[in-house]
Amino acid sequence: MSIFEQRESEIRGYCRVYPVVFDTASNARQTDDQGNDYIDFFAGAGVLNFGHNNERMKKAVIDYINADGVTHSLDMHSTAKRRFMERFTKTILEPRGMPHKMQFMGPTGTNSVEAALKIARRATGRTEIVAFTHGFHGMTLGALACTANQAFRGAAGVPLNHVSHYPFGADKHTADNPLSGGAGVVDELRALYRDGSSGVLPPAAFLVETIQAEGGVNVADKKWLQDLQALAQEVGALFIIDDIQVGCGRTGSYFSFDTLGLDPDVVCLAKGLGGWGTPMAMNLVKPEVDKHWNPGEHTGTFRGQGLSFVAGAEALSYFEDASFMQEVLVKGKQMLDAISPLEDKFDAVQVRGTGMIYGIDVGDGERAKAIVSACFADGLLVSACGSGGRVIKLIPPLTIPDADLLQGLKTVVAHTQKVMEVKL
Repeated sequence: MSIFEQRESEIRGYCRVYPVVFDTASNARQTDDQGNDYIDFFAGAGVLNFGHNNERMKKAVIDYINADGVTHSLDMHSTAKRRFMERFTKTILEPRGMPHKMQFMGPTGTNSVEAALKIARRATGRTEIVAFTHGFHGMTLGALACTANQAFRGAAGVPLNHVSHYPFGADKHTADNPLSGGAGVVDELRALYRDGSSGVLPPAAFLVETIQAEGGVNVADKKWLQDLQALAQEVGALFIIDDIQVGCGRTGSYFSFDTLGLDPDVVCLAKGLGGWGTPMAMNLVKPEVDKHWNPGEHTGTFRGQGLSFVAGAEALSYFEDASFMQEVLVKGKQMLDAISPLEDKFDAVQVRGTGMIYGIDVGDGERAKAIVSACFADGLLVSACGSGGRVIKLIPPLTIPDADLLQGLKTVVAHTQKVMEVKL
């Protein structure tokens, strides 16, 4: 029996899907301690947008360590933090005309969401948050209240209050997918808020993902998002976009909402933000909202991560011109071209996604589990997500070499076909 089985908590999850001991990793490949090689189409659930051990970031981090750079600073000023903030402002915010302040908190996405909920409630004086079916926002209690998946919610041990869930306005549905009914929800909510006898009051905020990654790679309808934002503005609520998994270049632009005509009050970022796999989370908050914070009111020991600032600043160099995002769009088309024939061949299959995040909905969790296992045995790491784990999520590093991308796609298509041809 291994030390993991002897001593690690029963909570462990991904290691049960990939039951090996990984040893080394480079870009889109990992190698286990037996020398077996795997193409990584999981990429740390979006953390490793720039691949494992990105050479540019590794050099920047090593140089910083060798110079005795500050590795931990709470929220004190440091040269690493200054460089990150200056680069983020120049490369990301100023070209978009975004006046947002940067708030650093604990280094994970759930910390980002918790801070967003707090400031929304403070700024509006309201308590209720509107979130959406199939959404995933984190595991701490506030973020978990906004998460829809009952398997996660059931572990809370206490009531998860002050959040109402409404149907998500996806742009594509399958006949048997319960993810439907969201198209008219904005008009329904508007009518309720306007009716003084409805018993439904406007919320502090609407919290939404433009693409529900963990929820099944459900892509929101553009007009639905615009209407939702207009409703938020109409009733004096904040419009919060959780861009934690699909931001930082994943969709072919830095933010997933860049082409959607949206102007969020708060943007939640984490995962790929730290670049090298080092933990980092940040909220972008409009100044008129940010002013409601008092100094030190929302704190956290690890909000001053020097190595994350260094690697994250280097990650921003990928966005100094349009070439990298153009490469992502080209690779995204390769992904879609490879997997879309599955949708034509099998009635039960639906393909969803954009940029370099795609989901293959195979209609059943047991099918998806069999595909994930077969891919793993064949040297490819993919994961399942969505209701009942029925969707195969493809989220490789944005820097993946063409040969690895094509080989991985060939593998997942082959095993999906094999599994789908077997009747359950």
